[in-house]
Amino acid sequence: MEDLSKYYTLLRDPARRKIVEILGNQEKIGFKELREVLGLGVGTVYYHLDMLSSFLTQDKQRKYRLNDRGKALYRVLKEGSIPATLEISEAFSHRLGRWLFLSPVFAKTTKPLRLLPVSIAILLIGALGTSYATLDSALFFYFPFSTYGSTTIAALFFFNWIGLFLFAEFLAYLLYRRVGNDLQLFTCIGLAAFPLAIFPYLYLFTSEIVSQYAMFILQIWSLLLVSAALCFGKGIRLDKAIVISLTAIYLNIAILFMIGRFT
Repeated sequence: MEDLSKYYTLLRDPARRKIVEILGNQEKIGFKELREVLGLGVGTVYYHLDMLSSFLTQDKQRKYRLNDRGKALYRVLKEGSIPATLEISEAFSHRLGRWLFLSPVFAKTTKPLRLLPVSIAILLIGALGTSYATLDSALFFYFPFSTYGSTTIAALFFFNWIGLFLFAEFLAYLLYRRVGNDLQLFTCIGLAAFPLAIFPYLYLFTSEIVSQYAMFILQIWSLLLVSAALCFGKGIRLDKAIVISLTAIYLNIAILFMIGRFT
């Protein structure tokens, strides 16, 4: 059997342990039935299945089963050889990681209508801030001394993030064939805009050097939050979600170079 330490991260999350237990006890289960048993959102279930992908297989009816490695994982779970410290955890379980990725907040988007007003409010706050500070927003970047009117500046911020949502939808399907769960993803993307939504206010009320450092930190944080948004909104594993968020920022930079905003 493989080194049990390799299983600990996977079994850290109670939802993944439950999936392994279900499949170990009843051999196979369909996605819809599994979601009903777990009581989780579509994206969250896909995320956990993706994390367990090397331990699962699907039959011709698209029902999930444990493969040989999965059966070994189930034996580890059944024999109780998991450290007790793993009993208290969640996805992105370490405290720093949980709050860096705002996991407790994103986890509540399984019922997206609850946090949709918060998501829209963040976008509106960012739009108003850019307008008041007269900053041109270009998704992950800002440029001072905009020549646009206040309404146009505000609209630019809002529609930049709408564009990111559509781009994420497209790449999630193109790369990983993930469809649906659009409202949850939109809610998550709006929440991910929080760091860059507050930047205009820092720009207004701090020195130039402070705002420059703040911009760099907030860009990185926002990039991580977009990745987390894809994890929860589309059920994509973090390493795969980062591919989409990095593609977005590289494309953002390339377009800005092409239109002469970077010299």
